[in-house]
Amino acid sequence: MKQQEIWTTLKVLNWTKEFLAVKGVENARLEAEWLLCAATGLDRVGLYLNFEKPLNDSELSSFRAMVARRGRREPLQHILGTQEFCGLEFEVTPDILIPRHDTETLVNEAASRKTDARTLLDIGTGSGCIAIALARQLPVAAVTATDISAAALAVARRNAERHGVAIEFLQGSLFMPVTGRRFDLIVSNPPYISSEDIAGLEPEVRDYDPHSALDGGRDGLDVYRLLVPDAREYLNPGGCLLLEVGIGQADDIIRLIHESGGYEQPFTASDPGGVMRVVGAQRRDNA
Repeated sequence: MKQQEIWTTLKVLNWTKEFLAVKGVENARLEAEWLLCAATGLDRVGLYLNFEKPLNDSELSSFRAMVARRGRREPLQHILGTQEFCGLEFEVTPDILIPRHDTETLVNEAASRKTDARTLLDIGTGSGCIAIALARQLPVAAVTATDISAAALAVARRNAERHGVAIEFLQGSLFMPVTGRRFDLIVSNPPYISSEDIAGLEPEVRDYDPHSALDGGRDGLDVYRLLVPDAREYLNPGGCLLLEVGIGQADDIIRLIHESGGYEQPFTASDPGGVMRVVGAQRRDNA
């Protein structure tokens, strides 16, 4: 892209679409539009209304820098600094796993299954997206969220403040920060990628998401083996555990729930793509 040329909005979008497509970026045109929105301060409708308007030097310089980053497969969310989740905008940094729309299935299932929840625990909160979305959908619930990463918790606190919800954030692994406490609802989106599969992930994930939020051990189930048997002791009578799972893992998690002996019959929920994305169970109180 030569600086001395006159680069109109349409010309920039067309060039960027081709550039990003060659770099292997899916939805290259849409991403080009989002990047140009960030550089110009326009929304997407504004871009279409200004197709023939040239970019000024400042806009072009900012846009070129962002396109270069995206061409290196840095996630769009890191470049823009935000990601939408459950209709809310969340700050995104390299310290946290970028919120995925697949995870909205976990939020929706948890909120619909325990509408009467008064206490809620989110383990491995990352950006705080699950805890915050549930705090908005279950406003009477006292929400606690834990993470092993202090940097992630700092992001989560800022996101909670942005959305005006009061959440208790605690640092530590799994249930360690809430020893001796019980909850009506426990949710988690733990690491579930097998260690050997990480090298084959898309560069946006492999090179930019924290590996601690991805690596689930040899078969991807290491954290579930800890979460499932221990969670019952942290659930109130009638309480529910809900877990996001990876593709093809639901049967393994159901087996872990059965083997633990502390739950009623497990249930599942599929994401909009038909993938069995959530496995859960209610505490069995005579266990």
